[in-house]
Amino acid sequence: MKRETDKGKSARKPDAGAKVRPAKTLPAKARPPKSGDPELAAAPGATPAGAGLGNIRDSIDAIDARIHGLLNERARFAQLVGISKSASGKAVDYYRPEREAEVLRMALKRNQGPLRDEEIVRLFREIMSACLAQQEPLKVAFLGPEGTFTQAAVLKHFGSSVRALPLTAIDEIFHEVEGGVADFGVVPIENSSEGTVNHTLDMFLTSGLKICGEVELRVSHYLMGKMSDFEAIKRVCAHPQGLAQCRAWLDEQLPEVERVAVSSNAEGARRARDERGTAAIAGRTAAEIYSLKVLANEIEDRPDNTTRFLVLGRKLFSSSGADRTTLLVSTADTDDSGALFQLLEPFAQHRVNMTRIESRPSRKRKWDYVFFIDIEGHVSDPPVAKALAALELRASLFKVLGSYPRAVL
Repeated sequence: MKRETDKGKSARKPDAGAKVRPAKTLPAKARPPKSGDPELAAAPGATPAGAGLGNIRDSIDAIDARIHGLLNERARFAQLVGISKSASGKAVDYYRPEREAEVLRMALKRNQGPLRDEEIVRLFREIMSACLAQQEPLKVAFLGPEGTFTQAAVLKHFGSSVRALPLTAIDEIFHEVEGGVADFGVVPIENSSEGTVNHTLDMFLTSGLKICGEVELRVSHYLMGKMSDFEAIKRVCAHPQGLAQCRAWLDEQLPEVERVAVSSNAEGARRARDERGTAAIAGRTAAEIYSLKVLANEIEDRPDNTTRFLVLGRKLFSSSGADRTTLLVSTADTDDSGALFQLLEPFAQHRVNMTRIESRPSRKRKWDYVFFIDIEGHVSDPPVAKALAALELRASLFKVLGSYPRAVL
């Protein structure tokens, strides 16, 4: 089934990327603008040249009214999508990540400022999130508690109009989505500085879930606590990845302070709130949630520190036009000469770009491995389909984990 962002066949159906027909503008020699002039205020693109503050505010009020009307019009069409599909349908039945990716890419393509691309994407994401939630809010599981970067990834990908379900471990997220308690899950998969989150990879060995999206999140770490200076810090708590991403800063600024790995950065912030002498490394949101002072800003070792997250669901989706496919493959004897070459050769033959490969123990016998491979393209793209058909004939284990839109921003 399709969701509210699906392309309709009716010529009258508006889209997030549709242009608003401009209202009539005043002739160049027309009367000068007056405060409260509804025609001038409502004209798209109109700039009340030489007008006073009152005229500008009137124009802003009229623009807000137009925006409000268009948002409600979009929401009404979203309601029609739900009615036309199934009266008893749920939000997960209408959610289409490939269509949302298309809407966001169109918004970026037509953006000419002054709003930044990030702001435009966030606004359109929230519009789509609110429209979808008219059916029923999506339930999205994430690595909690509140204040983690995984929660920030949920909001970036799904918007605020979802029901976020904080869980304490990555395997719990998989299980809640598998059991239908959550519609989707969000888990970390790799960091640009510290590499792969192996626990996430290992879960795919036994799980039947599919990857239906990815999120790239710029990660800034903050040192926080109840104390006022570094001298009072006895220990620093954070997720192992957080500690690793700030290793050089900690070595320089707090070389004698104990480093304590915990289940999440938010858990570290909770301990910093409750324990004397404990500081935490976490995102700024955690400082607000747990009422902590920010003692140092952006202490990550690399300025481009970014974490990639995967969106877990129960089915594959159609192509968005700019996709990534993730595979789980292996051979009968991975220690044979040329075994890996045999698996990768079809990609070169069909000119399919491989962007990432990771090996993990197969858990069948010692020194036996499986390979997680990312390639560009969707399984329905002809070159990808041909390469995968050839690969499947050579592999003893072949599994498409997901074919999904690449992160928009």
